Amino acid sequence: MSPVAAPVVVEAAGALVWRVRLGTLQVALVHRPRYDDWSWPKGKVDPGETILAAATREVAEETAHDVVLGIPLPGLEYALSDGRRKRVHYWAAQVAGRPDAAALRARPPVPPVSPKEIDQLRWFDVVTAAKRLTRDDDRAPLAELVEAYEKGRLDTRALVIARHGTARRRSDWKGTELDRPLTPEGQRQARALVPVLSTFGVARVVTSAWARCVSTVAPYAAAAQVAAEVLPVLTEAEHSTSPARVAAEVLQLLEQTGDAVLCTHRPVLPTVVDVLAQHARRSVADALPAADPFLHPAQVLVAHVAQTPKGPRVVATETHRPGEH
Repeated sequence: MSPVAAPVVVEAAGALVWRVRLGTLQVALVHRPRYDDWSWPKGKVDPGETILAAATREVAEETAHDVVLGIPLPGLEYALSDGRRKRVHYWAAQVAGRPDAAALRARPPVPPVSPKEIDQLRWFDVVTAAKRLTRDDDRAPLAELVEAYEKGRLDTRALVIARHGTARRRSDWKGTELDRPLTPEGQRQARALVPVLSTFGVARVVTSAWARCVSTVAPYAAAAQVAAEVLPVLTEAEHSTSPARVAAEVLQLLEQTGDAVLCTHRPVLPTVVDVLAQHARRSVADALPAADPFLHPAQVLVAHVAQTPKGPRVVATETHRPGEH
């Protein structure tokens, strides 16, 4: 008997775009005239596109607003009429503002959808939104968003920790560690990081001084038109001498007000992760990478940081790798 093939999964992504007006939490819903329903802005992931890029693109198409993603929210999965399954990934998001100009420069322009697809965008308070949503399942991410707001975990910024892309093997390289370069695959990974970093509004680029790290963030820095901050303290050599200096740099980034990426090396990651864990909720700290290699080449760990009276708090994390959904 032939094995039963797993159903094809259609990946989709979107966001719950939120704002606060006169002390009231509001969210944006879109109306689809074809189905006469109210839902979150979302859509299918295009071939070769990441779920992150799909989320911001779909929101821009359906709402005419560029957004920056925040904490991840519960997604949905359900059966389609043709036997396939659809998996929808959601994030909290806010309409991009002036601090996000660099990230927006790194994105391609997005034309709006036809009014035949989306004919209304309306902001509702969350109680009204829960009633307006057509699908019962769409209320699950809304409930999570409301809980995050009530607990001070919704208004966040991103600190993205990136491991450099795939580099030439040490045994194959005749030069120094300072200038050991990325492979062609590593260069592809670096280019693939551009849409990942732009979705989180990254405006500050901080990197180890070694070539493989500088080259990993160079495509994003160029696309966003920002100058990378090259720090020798983030190299393997400096870290082996003084890991405390690396920890101090990570803490400084946690305390800043903008979105940033820090690119470094595998041996440095345990120190970076330890600082994040010290400033994270227990459940979040327990879910952080805990064993070597911590991150794969060009993989990123996104720490969503809320400012509290006691200082920065990592309230959620997620990992992404270029080329993966």
